[in-house]
Amino acid sequence: MAQETFTFQAEVSKLLDIVARSLYSEKEIFLRELISNASDACDRLRYLSLTDPMLLEGALKITLSLDKKAKTLSVADNGIGMDRDDLSATLGTIARSGTQAFVDKLSGEQDNDMELIGQFGVGFYSAFMVAERVDVLTRKAGQEGAWLWSSDGQGSFTIEDAERDGQGTTVTLHLAKGEKEFLEEPR
Repeated sequence: MAQETFTFQAEVSKLLDIVARSLYSEKEIFLRELISNASDACDRLRYLSLTDPMLLEGALKITLSLDKKAKTLSVADNGIGMDRDDLSATLGTIARSGTQAFVDKLSGEQDNDMELIGQFGVGFYSAFMVAERVDVLTRKAGQEGAWLWSSDGQGSFTIEDAERDGQGTTVTLHLAKGEKEFLEEPR
């Protein structure tokens, strides 16, 4: 299948602007959100493996990787992974059902608004606070094909066939200028 380009709905663009540019006071929150998502993927696989042990491919883990030359930070897991439909529903249209409700519930009070993030599952978008592009390479447990979702957070995303050894998901942030502090291991 060739690369397909999709446009975020207007509310998603509004959400990206709110989450990536004004909701969070500390940029490093993106890392907590991505690790939390990876942990959830591992938990979902652990649960499914109770009825289908063949889904587990070794110990569940989350790995952080830095590539200073490429200016990328990656968060990888070997959890449940996603297929094409999951990518589109989760990352592309998360908010067809929830974004406007999320935006409508924002109070302007940071503590209250932060609680809403977990309820609506929009923490992934915090990656755009520090990244000029985000790539999500994923393969769903029990399936052979892998997929690559990619976006610059400016209104559209692409999904295309890809290759990935093993199940799970790798989220790669191509860091924006001025964000190289996140390439330092201590940071």
